[in-house]
Amino acid sequence: MNKYSEIYGIDISKNVFDVYGSKAGFNQFTNDEQGFKNFVKQLPKSSLVLMEATGYYHYRLAQYLHIKGVSVSVVNPLSVKRFIQMKLAKVKTDKSDAKAICGYGQMNDVPLYNALTDIQSECLQLFRLLDSYLKHRTATKNKLKGEEVLGVPSKFVYRSLKHNLKHLNNEVEALESRLLELVKQDQQHQLTLLKSIPGMGVKTALFLIVVTDGFKKFETASQLCSYVGITPTIRESGSSVKGRSKISKVGNKKLRNLLFLCAFSACKHNKACKEIYDRLVTKGKSKKLALIAVANKLLKQAFAITKSGLPYDENFVSKLAQ
Repeated sequence: MNKYSEIYGIDISKNVFDVYGSKAGFNQFTNDEQGFKNFVKQLPKSSLVLMEATGYYHYRLAQYLHIKGVSVSVVNPLSVKRFIQMKLAKVKTDKSDAKAICGYGQMNDVPLYNALTDIQSECLQLFRLLDSYLKHRTATKNKLKGEEVLGVPSKFVYRSLKHNLKHLNNEVEALESRLLELVKQDQQHQLTLLKSIPGMGVKTALFLIVVTDGFKKFETASQLCSYVGITPTIRESGSSVKGRSKISKVGNKKLRNLLFLCAFSACKHNKACKEIYDRLVTKGKSKKLALIAVANKLLKQAFAITKSGLPYDENFVSKLAQ
């Protein structure tokens, strides 16, 4: 990290962001454009700014700094949390968090942030809203079933729920249509390639393209699997501790859930995925573990296909997918 003249850790919230510089110490700025300008004014040349991925709050500042030519890194909050735990810190404040993020940047080689394009930004917004609507739609369907069990004593309530469900269906359809339109503008070829994989749903293909920046963020399939959080973690120590293998879950939860749903179809219609599923179940492994392995295989197939530029071929084995 010696190539940077100074490293800044940022803990950002709705109204302000706390800053700790490796040389400058503490400062605080308003979380708006004027605060961004004031912060950039006091930055030395060749500085590195680190912040945690905190949903909406970090995005504007990261984009602003990147546009201004400042080196920015957006790190996984769990990585910083474990770093703080390792230090046995007893104080938990916004200022202490900013200092910890700065320390994390001094101790680790962190990746630099790549600004999102307008299309990527809108796609992520669409996915967040779509996810919210889908949860609301499921809750509405469950409520409707509950009213039906009661014999629909209130026709007004039942009619209102039906109207709400119809509205949600229309909104979900509109969002999915807009997503498809945007990705086709930007990555039509990749979308076609991913859809050629048996078991890969359109929604999962869309989300994969958006969050991986067309798979440009990753050099290997293992890096992508780690990002999604479907790599196994082993819990063994000596002869007494023999924990069950689990997936890491340190990654993109939404994408992990989508891939797991795709695995149900892939283990029936995707030759390589079916072989993995059958082999693990035959060995006595749980069906859930077998489905996780299928999701992992699907992700590796997606990586190999997009990097090669060739559509799915069940008889073709690529080194990229290993």
